[in-house]
Amino acid sequence: MLPLVSALLPLAGKVLDRVLPDDEAKAKAKLELLKMEQEGQFKEEENRYNAIIAEAKSSDPWTSRARPTFLYVVYVFILAAIPMGILYFFDPEAAKAVTSGVKGWLNSIPREMWTLMGAGYLGYSTARTIDKRKK
Repeated sequence: MLPLVSALLPLAGKVLDRVLPDDEAKAKAKLELLKMEQEGQFKEEENRYNAIIAEAKSSDPWTSRARPTFLYVVYVFILAAIPMGILYFFDPEAAKAVTSGVKGWLNSIPREMWTLMGAGYLGYSTARTIDKRKK
């Protein structure tokens, strides 16, 4: 809602130029509009900051560790390649059976879920990168 209000403030300034004949009244009205815009932006930043603080202080381990947990799952899959390579050296058929089982398990997840997860994670990481560059 706040971005909509911020987008409408310049339009309101133009309307004030046409409606108010007195230059002093126009200046006061525009100053009030600027104050409103700044207060709105401040409140928006304050809300973001409070959300980050609340997430960090959360006693729920999932809330504070969701992103790192996802990366740990990926690391486990990557590191699993080491024992699988050793298993393949000693028993190629067993390694192929394990690989086939994991592949079947991952393929049972609908493609739409993979797409949704990928788009969400990509969108989140892009938004975080943009936010960090703004600061």
